[in-house]
This record gives sequence, structure tokens and C-alpha cells, in this order.
Amino acid sequence: MPGTLRTVLTVSGMLLAALTGPAQAGQEGTLMAVKTASLYDFTVDDIDGQPVSLAQYRGKVLLVVNTASFCGNTPQYADLQAMYEQYKERGLEILAFPANNFGQQEPGTNQEIKSFCFTKYSLTFPLFSKISVKGADKHPLYQYLTEQSPFPGEVEWNFQKYLVDRSGNVVGRFHHRTKPLAPEVVKEVERVLAAK
Repeated sequence: MPGTLRTVLTVSGMLLAALTGPAQAGQEGTLMAVKTASLYDFTVDDIDGQPVSLAQYRGKVLLVVNTASFCGNTPQYADLQAMYEQYKERGLEILAFPANNFGQQEPGTNQEIKSFCFTKYSLTFPLFSKISVKGADKHPLYQYLTEQSPFPGEVEWNFQKYLVDRSGNVVGRFHHRTKPLAPEVVKEVERVLAAK
């Protein structure tokens, strides 16, 4: 009987943990690391603050990029837009996440960032709310990308890129100085798009 009770309590505890979801730290605002099975498990806010489930991108090839408006790499927005226009019909989505982690190069509000990106670069790919991509307040999506993907390691600077296949697997990571239309990036994007 004690073994049965222990089993019931263990299963009950696991069920309670699953129902209550991942914990977040209190007043400090620090997010706890969460083990996640897939990129599709995340919900993030778009640039207007509306929640977006990344599950809606299931079946698409994704290029996930941390961005900044006042960086030497900021002109990469133009290449990202060109890449999006070239490959969106084949299933590519580019997900841009503004971040202010490097040199305070993204100091603006979400509305200022949106205005800058749409006015200067005429972006048509998804732009999300500003997040942190490293440090104690690292967003859970970037915890996943930097700690649980096959390409671990901290984000080094603005415009680092992660390539995700149609099944949600991270299959590539590109240096922040590597431009989106560089041959090695285009080759990998085309390879992943061709794999159905």
C-alpha cells in the first residue's frame, strides 16, 4: 500500500506541475530556465504587444534574428527584407526580435522601433516586441536557442541568426557579421526550404 500511495502522490505532483505551467521568479523579474521540447512551444508578443504563438509557423522555415536600430549591422534589415521577398512563397519566415543587450543600440520603445523599421526599411516580415537575448533577464525563447538547441552559446552581438527547419529544429546559426544574403546563408536556407 505505501508503494501505491507514493505512486499516486508522484503522479499527482507531476500532473499539478504540468497544469500550473513553468514558474517565473518573483519581484526580481528574472526568468527561470524552462526545458522546452520545441520552438513551437513559445508564445511571444509582436511589436504591437499582441501574443503570437510560434506554433503558427509550424511547417515554415524560420530565420530568427536579434536586431537593433543603431548598430553597424542595422543595414542587414535590407538584406533580410530582400531574402524574405525572394523566399516567402517557398515557406520562409523571418522573425526579428529587437534587443538592447549590446551597446545600448536599441534604446527605443516598441513603437519607435516599429516606426524606424517600417519607414527606413519597409519591413514586411514579422517584427516582435523588444526582448533581452542574454543575461539574467534573457527571454525564454533565447534561453532555448542558446542553451537547448544544437548550437549552444550566448548571442554575441546584434543580428545573430538561427535557422529553423519546417519541424521546428534549429539547424543553423550564423555569426552577426554574416550578412543574410551571404552565399553560406543562402545555401543553407535553400537546402532547408528544399527539404519537405
